[in-house]
Amino acid sequence: MTYWGFDGAPHTGELVINKSVADQVVSVFRKLYGQRFPIRQMRSVEVYKGSDAASMKADNTSGFNCRRVGTSGSWSQHAYGLAIDINTRENPYIHPYPGGTLEPPNAKDYVRRPLDRPGVINPGDAVVRAFKKIGWGWGGSWSTEKDYQHFSQNGR
Repeated sequence: MTYWGFDGAPHTGELVINKSVADQVVSVFRKLYGQRFPIRQMRSVEVYKGSDAASMKADNTSGFNCRRVGTSGSWSQHAYGLAIDINTRENPYIHPYPGGTLEPPNAKDYVRRPLDRPGVINPGDAVVRAFKKIGWGWGGSWSTEKDYQHFSQNGR
């Protein structure tokens, strides 16, 4: 997939997703490309040996990752190829407990919203609207926790 980098140049990355949503997801990223929304990098989590933490720390945009949701035992929507995380440092996951821990830990400067910085996703912005148009939900709209990087087909 082609995307605009933070360096202002086009790049080609890899985004592994479920075939059933491929056309819809391509339409979203086509819109983001047209708006020059910057993406740090787009690599398969295989590059990080399947480590979600390592992929997030690297500020990687990714889709498929065969993993469970935290310690819940349930499969993540990423395991089905039905979720995408975008610019993970600029759009962190904020745990409500214990003490509001942050993933990735190097994202302290990106917690508050709205935030006018490159690659940041804000409520109601072009990224959120593009995913909403294909029926996907955003983790930034969750009530108890915030996952600003996360979009999924079922909203979770």
